[in-house]
Amino acid sequence: MISKNIIASVLEAAVSTGGDFAELYIEDSARGSLNFLDGQLESTQTGRDFGVGIRIFNGQNCIFAHTNSFDKENLVRTALKAAQAVKGGNKADIVVLNEQKAGNIHIIGKMPDTVSKKNKLEYIKTAYNAAKQYDSLIKQVSASYLDVISNIAIANTEGLYIEDSRVYTRIMISAVAEKDGQMQTGAVNPGAHMGFEFIEGLDIAMLGRSAAGMAVTMAGADYCKAGVFPVVIDNAFGGVIFHEACGHGLEATSVAKGTSVFAGRIGEKVAPEIVTAIDDGTIPNAWGSANIDDEGTRTRKNILIDKGVLRSYMVDRFNGRKMNMASTGSARRQGYRYAPTSRMSNTYIANGNSTRDEIIAATEFGLFAKEMGGGSVNPGTGEFNFSVREGYMIRNGKIAEPVRGATLIGKGHEVLNKIDMVGNNMEMGQGMCGSASGSIPANVGQPTIRVASITVGGR
Repeated sequence: MISKNIIASVLEAAVSTGGDFAELYIEDSARGSLNFLDGQLESTQTGRDFGVGIRIFNGQNCIFAHTNSFDKENLVRTALKAAQAVKGGNKADIVVLNEQKAGNIHIIGKMPDTVSKKNKLEYIKTAYNAAKQYDSLIKQVSASYLDVISNIAIANTEGLYIEDSRVYTRIMISAVAEKDGQMQTGAVNPGAHMGFEFIEGLDIAMLGRSAAGMAVTMAGADYCKAGVFPVVIDNAFGGVIFHEACGHGLEATSVAKGTSVFAGRIGEKVAPEIVTAIDDGTIPNAWGSANIDDEGTRTRKNILIDKGVLRSYMVDRFNGRKMNMASTGSARRQGYRYAPTSRMSNTYIANGNSTRDEIIAATEFGLFAKEMGGGSVNPGTGEFNFSVREGYMIRNGKIAEPVRGATLIGKGHEVLNKIDMVGNNMEMGQGMCGSASGSIPANVGQPTIRVASITVGGR
């Protein structure tokens, strides 16, 4: 995208006033989307975004600038302007770039830009029709398609030059059901680090019916009663609670500042022995995976909690300086306009030994949170509040009536210690995670788990 001679000149300009490290993140991305609403194509968008992020370290200080011009004069000028924040230090050496190969574990079968919009539209129309025709209670359906093709290059003053290509596709289906003046929503949003073959391999009609079925079931449900009792959280997107309430507290972004409840606790028991938590950016074609992170470090499988003991954090290069820890391949960013920081990729609780049926049968009374919705969390305290999109009461060890309006309330590190059963059916769900370095694709996952006691908000 930019010649190595120009890149070297920009890096040298960035450290010309005494910075001890500089990095360029070069991006050229194309994005396409379609949205089908109320029986017609509401919008279709295509776009291309390109630019360069320039980052300079001076000890434990970081300076960041970006530009959407690949012109050498502009790039050098931007680097010199950013470098003015650094005064003193030794004169930098000449930068010599050594190209490295990122490798590729994400095989793409059909590039999305080779598929016509007409073909893509047929898939979302199929999802729309399946959801709309599911039941007369369905009042509105939205079906959307998204693909992203991103080519990046990362270079730094240590001589690194490495390139990567990332391809994502996703389909999102949302259905709204109305009964007695009350509306409830169901949604499914599968995605992958794959080409259009991912969409072709889905049962699109089944996905539409799943979204509609969730909405219809909840529309006919009574409100959940509030209380403190056991909660069984189902697999896949149920992992969003660990992601939000505990995962962010294991990122160096908060650990390095001492604002995480997990700071300084490596080697301590933070969960029962049946709990092992992992962040793995190397899973082939997974939504949160990449060959390299956004600092050019190869991604890896990081065991965060091993049989209840805290073993590792997710660490980026800059925060690693503050913590005296090496990068774990966990630096991520939305794009060139954002400085990277430590972020999750595919984060999950590993399989245990129980089946879902065994967990339900062992629960005399409680709530079965089959599908989680949105929520909020304070990373410093771990306090969270999550809605249950699809929930059922458990009575006498069996799933009973559906209930709506349930919320799960607590502190992540405390709830972690109350997990007393872990299933063997781990699956992942796809989402977008927002934090200091923007919005990024992230997988959340877990098997079915039981929390022995948690506050359930309702009526």
